[in-house]
Amino acid sequence: MFPNINPKQMEKMAKQMGMQMDNLDAIEVIIKTPEKDIIIKNPQVTRIKMQGQETFQVAGTVVEQETINTEDVELIVQKTGISKEEAEKLMEETGDVILAIKKAQE
Repeated sequence: MFPNINPKQMEKMAKQMGMQMDNLDAIEVIIKTPEKDIIIKNPQVTRIKMQGQETFQVAGTVVEQETINTEDVELIVQKTGISKEEAEKLMEETGDVILAIKKAQE
């Protein structure tokens, strides 16, 4: 968190201020937004409790992944009769519902 400060000293100062800090053994952290998923691989996660609030500090390798709208996939399945997996693949390829439907109907 702060450079050139011994982690033990940092922990001691945090306790004096009424903070509790715990390191969590996490394998992966996923933050979901409407447009994409942010995946943090090999994370270092610290939970900080202070004044009744919990906050998390996360560091690691970030990978962003576009999300596919499930309503769009269902529409493609309804209009074309293809499987859900095929519809998802077409959405990934085209990025557009209308193009995916046209491609499925070819």
